[in-house]
Amino acid sequence: MPLMHICAFPGCFTAVPLDVRYCDKHAEKGAQRDAEQKKKREARRWQRDVSAARLGYGYKWRKAAQSFLSAHPLCAECERRGLVKPATCVDHIKPHKGDQKLFWDRGNWQPLCWSCHSEKTAREDGGFGNERKF
Repeated sequence: MPLMHICAFPGCFTAVPLDVRYCDKHAEKGAQRDAEQKKKREARRWQRDVSAARLGYGYKWRKAAQSFLSAHPLCAECERRGLVKPATCVDHIKPHKGDQKLFWDRGNWQPLCWSCHSEKTAREDGGFGNERKF
């Protein structure tokens, strides 16, 4: 007897062989559903990538951020807490919202470690159910 799993179509509990994704009843609808989800996933990926480039996070930013981190190697937030942790991200203290003058203002930059940057971004951008601050 071949190994079985449940049909991948929502709400269907028909057992199908491991090398088959959907049962016979849902094969056509399942393939359409997979195609739609793939299309949406690719659109989100394209939108995310285009948005980052549009906001200025391209080659020039990566070089400037790398230079800034060389001069400021420790996380500013961890230092405020009395910890010593290497910085991995350059954060805009005040969100630039696309303003290129504020984006490139080094006085608005701070070195942060990945976890501090993620916490700050979630807090300000409304991540994890938080209210958007700007």
